[in-house]
Parts: sequence; structure tokens; C-alpha cells
Amino acid sequence: MLTCALAGGAVFYDRVRKDERLATMLFGTAFLIAFSAAFAMLNYLLLTVAGPRIDNFLAAADRAIGIDWPAMMAAMANHPRANLILHIAYDSVMPQIAVLIIVLSGSKYRDQVYRLCLSIVAGAMLTVFFWTVFPSFGAFSVYKLTPSVTNHLNLALDGRYAHDLVALLKSGPGLISPRSAKGLVGFPSFHGALAILIAWYARQIKLFRWPAFILNALVLVATPIHGGHHVVDVFGGFAVAAAAIAVANRVARIAPNPVAETLPGLAPPQLT
Repeated sequence: MLTCALAGGAVFYDRVRKDERLATMLFGTAFLIAFSAAFAMLNYLLLTVAGPRIDNFLAAADRAIGIDWPAMMAAMANHPRANLILHIAYDSVMPQIAVLIIVLSGSKYRDQVYRLCLSIVAGAMLTVFFWTVFPSFGAFSVYKLTPSVTNHLNLALDGRYAHDLVALLKSGPGLISPRSAKGLVGFPSFHGALAILIAWYARQIKLFRWPAFILNALVLVATPIHGGHHVVDVFGGFAVAAAAIAVANRVARIAPNPVAETLPGLAPPQLT
């Protein structure tokens, strides 16, 4: 219902009131809400055909590059203020996307809203495809932290969350409800990919550029801690973000725009 209302508003401001800024903002928001709901359900359904877990391999990859995840978490338990900052940063990704759509829609770079939406779609498709073949649920599904550590960590996600995901892989999705739906993907980190995409598309807005860069650098640091990810999951997020940006730019260059050819006054914002 919300998607329909937003999409209806986008059409109204595109074709009746002729406010390109509002049309762009409403359409981008409607698209991402509909896409997120659809992909969340698809991800759950893919549990039924997912391949073997690779969490042990990812944990070994972390250790190979010198990352001791339990030791890192134990160290964070001694720094509650830093942990709180990282928690806030980790939870900021979705609000950041909303703010970025508003900021871009009101700027001369409003065509970037469409590229942002395309890149999020492309990134999600790549992430979910890889995860379906090689599912993983993060470091929490491999390691068990001691109570002395967990009692001093106020985390966005915890070990119980990861073990619930492992149970879902074993027994299937069961009842799929918006009240209980969880993010399932470990590697590559889509949270990390989103942080990179936000920083990339915010770079042209002067007042937003550096705050977005700094905040999303903190998101990347927070992802193995508050998201319970392996550190290599974040590296995978970089690869997904780079591929998603390339796909969005390619689609934007080649996408036909028949509306612009026939009814220029009703054409949506150009992608190129």
C-alpha cells in the first residue's frame, strides 16, 4: 500500500504538477521499498535450494590474514564508547539511503537517484546469487563468545541470531512473516556494499560528501562487530559494490527512453 501511494505520487508530480524533484524522490523510494520486500521473500525461499555452508572456510580466511575474530570482540568489550559509536553507525545505513535520495532528488544530480536504485538492485542480485550457491551466516555461527565478553557488548546482532539462521538453513524457512524476517546473508556483506554505494553516490554533494565518507568508513569497521560478519565478508562487499556501480552505469547508458522520443514533456529524468 505504501509503495502504491508513493508510486502514485511520483506519477502525479511527473505528469500533472511537473515537479521533477518530488517525482524522482517518490519514485526512488517506492521502488526500493517494493524491491526490498520482494528480495527479502526471495532470499527466504532460496533457503530451500541453498548449497553447503562456507563459514568455516571464511573463518579460516580471516585467520590467514591475521584476524582473530574472538580476540577482536574481546578487545571491543573494553571500549564501550567506541562500541556505541560503531553501533550507531551500523544502524545508520537505511536512514542514510533515505536521506541520500532526498538530497540527490533536490540537487542537479537527481539522475543519480536512478543509478543508486539500479546499483542496489544489481548488488542485491549478485549477493543473493552467490549466497544461494555458497551460504554463510557470519562469524557468530562459528565462534561462541564467553559471557564475560558478551555481557560488555551491546551488539546490533548476536550469536543467537546467527544460530537461528543456521537452523533455518537446516529446516527451511517455515512461516515467512514481516514481523520475524531476518537478514540472511553472510558473505558477501550486503551491509558493507550498501555503505560503499552510499559513499560513492554522495561524493558529488559537497556538504554530504565527507560526512558520508566518514560515517560509512565506520559502518565498514562496525560490520564484523555489530553484524557478526567475518572480516572477509566486508572485502566481498567491496567487490559487490564495484560490480553494482558498473552494472548501473552500463544500464543507464544503453537503456532506451521511448517516452522521451514521443512525449518529451512527460519524460522522466535522464539517466545519462
